[in-house]
Amino acid sequence: MIGETVAPADIRRRMLGLGFALAAVVMLADQLSKWWVLASALPCLSGPPGPWCAVQAPPIEVTSFFNLVMAWNRGVSFGLFAHEAEFMPYVLIAVALAISTVLVLWLRRTDRAFQAVSIGLVIGGALGNVIDRLRFGAVADFLDFHVSGWHWPAFNVADSAIVVGVALIVADGLFPRPATR
Repeated sequence: MIGETVAPADIRRRMLGLGFALAAVVMLADQLSKWWVLASALPCLSGPPGPWCAVQAPPIEVTSFFNLVMAWNRGVSFGLFAHEAEFMPYVLIAVALAISTVLVLWLRRTDRAFQAVSIGLVIGGALGNVIDRLRFGAVADFLDFHVSGWHWPAFNVADSAIVVGVALIVADGLFPRPATR
């Protein structure tokens, strides 16, 4: 950051507000969509909703390439690091909160709406999945896209926000804006 100028505090405050507002919208959309899926679309057929269900509702075919399914992810993306250790949800919660903290520090310094939106998407998605881990010990995934029998791993609104936010952050780093004089 040597030689860079710091944006005025009012601009940084607006960007912080933008990022936090988007994070809140993502978290709310994620939790509402999961509530809808668990409560009405794909309820547990035995016992209360949660990863402890013995029998799940069958997939709902929405289109020829998209289903609603119920999958509980105890790991991270694509089920990586998933195992039955009781402490694992807490490890993943701690990692998500640490990453979110670093992103909040970055968000506090940005003066660009593009970065604020990108960071807000990732924070909102990470916190949406943290809520699931606290409530259920796993993340509720329900969006299932497939082509010719090949299924992409099920995901949710929070996962989508994280992927889009990270892609935007990477694109911003790969294609920097031209310097202004």
